[in-house]
Amino acid sequence: MTLLASRRVHTGRVLNLDLDHVRFPDGSEGTLEMVRHPGAAAVVPFLDPPESADPRVLLIRQFRHAADAWLWEVPAGTRNGRESLATCAARELREEAGCVAGRLEALAAIYTTPGFTDEVIHLFLAADLTRVSQQHEADEFLEVHEIRWSEVGRMIRRGELRDAKSLTALMFVQCFVRI
Repeated sequence: MTLLASRRVHTGRVLNLDLDHVRFPDGSEGTLEMVRHPGAAAVVPFLDPPESADPRVLLIRQFRHAADAWLWEVPAGTRNGRESLATCAARELREEAGCVAGRLEALAAIYTTPGFTDEVIHLFLAADLTRVSQQHEADEFLEVHEIRWSEVGRMIRRGELRDAKSLTALMFVQCFVRI
């Protein structure tokens, strides 16, 4: 696909909306609505060593207007300007979960919905946590919960944990870190 022209139709606090005129692989042309996003980081915070039998993790229960529901999530948020993704992850961990990590490991990067947005969320694991005060934003309504790893798995199986970035991060840890 070849970008022929792009026009910004909305500039917002969290995202921008562009109309991209493109040439498709078959030579035809069309216009696509593209949500432009600066990127984000999500963190799986372990209170106990991740390799222990049934470690405790911190999950956030947060109200999400778009879903009109309280969702279980790992701490996450949007990158501020040009801050590094590790800095973004550490900031979100502090703001939302009230923790500072002694160890922060990059896990993977995922496209959230590549059919209409360029958003990439970078997934991290945090360990050796120190508790500090939360500093969440005015529009964030959330609760922090300590949950055993075995219960996280049950929450996923029961369909209680439905946030895609959180599911991906938690299952990545299960498949590739806790093996």
